[in-house]
Amino acid sequence: MLSVVIPTLNAQGSLEHSLAALVPAAVDGIVREVIVVDAGSMDRTRDIAENAGATLVMCEAGRGRQLALGASRARFAWMLFLHADTVLEPGWEREAATFIERAGTGSRSMAAAFRFALNDVGLRPRVVEHLVGLRCTLLRLPYGDQGLLIPKSLYQDIGGYRPLPLMEDVDLVRRLGRRRIGFLRARAVTSAERYRRDGYVRRAARNLVCLVLYFLRVPLTVVLRVYESTPRRQSPGNG
Repeated sequence: MLSVVIPTLNAQGSLEHSLAALVPAAVDGIVREVIVVDAGSMDRTRDIAENAGATLVMCEAGRGRQLALGASRARFAWMLFLHADTVLEPGWEREAATFIERAGTGSRSMAAAFRFALNDVGLRPRVVEHLVGLRCTLLRLPYGDQGLLIPKSLYQDIGGYRPLPLMEDVDLVRRLGRRRIGFLRARAVTSAERYRRDGYVRRAARNLVCLVLYFLRVPLTVVLRVYESTPRRQSPGNG
């Protein structure tokens, strides 16, 4: 029924958890294959993927390129694109199966994303989750860390992922259109490591600036420089 595509690069700290959340769906026959597209990891990422029974594919770095390659290898009618640091909460497979049954694969088929959540406690992660919820409600614009459940026929009709250096998820969802994207109740719980590292306010502001620049059609090379320009906060003891 479903092919899962996961792009990776040095993801040993999170990939095991992401894959473990897929096991119940594999047991139920919902997930039929998992394709891990690795961009040259130097850690145990590839060993973890192979030990879990995933199909391992090597690719040049670039998440858009990795996702496109994974999709080209997918053998089943539906695909789930998932980030390596995102863990789907228990029960997601039942809701996904219901959506698949109702959505169909014809000209009126739809895609779906999960609710965004961060694996951190306190007020700041809850504020970020609320802001993401507003973005999804007002703009119908999920990001890649919310996962994307989509029929292969629809994915091919809109041209699939493009090999962009950034915003490959926004680019695809915009081509998908507001009327063909739904939202599931189940949460996609993403690592908050980058928010803790960069600072919640700084990272959220930078993401918003990059989105605005993208909508203003600023060249992606410029948006990428802005995305990579946020200085990292020093950890205690680093001097």
